[in-house]
Amino acid sequence: MDAGTTLGNLVSAIGIRQEEADLITQLKAGSEEAFAWLVATYHKPIYSLIARMLPAQADAADITQEVFVKVYRGISSFHGDASLRTWIYRIALHEASNQRRWWSRHCRQEVTIETETGESGEGQALCIRDTLVDEHESPFEMAAQSELRAHVEAELRQVPDPFRTIVILRDIEGLAYEEIAEILGINMGTVKSRLMRGRANLKARLASFVEAAQKRPTRAIHPFHPAQEAR
Repeated sequence: MDAGTTLGNLVSAIGIRQEEADLITQLKAGSEEAFAWLVATYHKPIYSLIARMLPAQADAADITQEVFVKVYRGISSFHGDASLRTWIYRIALHEASNQRRWWSRHCRQEVTIETETGESGEGQALCIRDTLVDEHESPFEMAAQSELRAHVEAELRQVPDPFRTIVILRDIEGLAYEEIAEILGINMGTVKSRLMRGRANLKARLASFVEAAQKRPTRAIHPFHPAQEAR
């Protein structure tokens, strides 16, 4: 790397830090415009992170909102020991962890779709599941890519937590190793080790599905399928 490139990177980094310092000053002053910008910038990646961390994706919107409430209330005590993004991600991971613990304590009290609700006219037991049957072809049946994505998301939730978190932060959110280490308070070697183990765990979980998908015959899509019209 030549001296010109090094100097350019340094100037750029200084500029970014100054912009963040100005933003933090505005946030601490109660600027609605600054907070709106913050939410618009970070809402999508934070929601994406939380949705993949929780057992029930439906809770992600509420937890994401809670994260930004915590950011708004806590910005006055933010002293810049880490970058603003690192601080927000730490809050998000903490809230997702709290929600997972709540889920593990209360999920046994939830009513499942296997719960019997009565009997049919033929005297057979009826479950909640029976009322949810959709006779139409589902989007996953019509689009193999969507099916694969859903399966990957489901299996990712089964990867042990320390490894899953780093797979999400690195492979999905695209954070740098250094930033992940700062967010989680661990060293670079641990980040890389956990990432390797997380990827291996996910790959093993997907192996049978991938093998079955490769053996599955390719279905032709109807010429008037919405997926084609959307292209």
